[in-house]
Amino acid sequence: METIKIKYFTDKIDKLTYIDGKSDWIDLRSAEDVDLKQGEFRLIALGVAMELPAGYEAHIVPRSSTFKNFGIIQTNHQGVVDCSYCGDNDQWFMPVYAMRDTHISCNDRICQFRIVENQPKIVFQEVTALQGMDRGGFGSTGKQ
Repeated sequence: METIKIKYFTDKIDKLTYIDGKSDWIDLRSAEDVDLKQGEFRLIALGVAMELPAGYEAHIVPRSSTFKNFGIIQTNHQGVVDCSYCGDNDQWFMPVYAMRDTHISCNDRICQFRIVENQPKIVFQEVTALQGMDRGGFGSTGKQ
């Protein structure tokens, strides 16, 4: 089991925990009250900084209920925090765009993260043909 050093920037949010039996993703919360008008962009403070182990990164994505509850989308669709973003003032943020007027309260769960190992080093070998089954070339259906 890895140990992750974490700094909280506020005592107004719940401490990070797993939701037992549901997932290995961990919810992140807004560390501030936020009012957004439709069409506005904002970096929402998540109230934490972490010192990830070398060779690991965090992936941050919205919760499945974030759009329904708050009408916001994450503008980079998935945030990646690498292990070099580990300083005392390297607070995590969620970049959002409001699709409607909305209010987010401090401590509302707005996104989630997981920590994963970095992709291994790979080498691309150029070939003229691939040997796998041809599925039609578009997504999982093969239909265009």
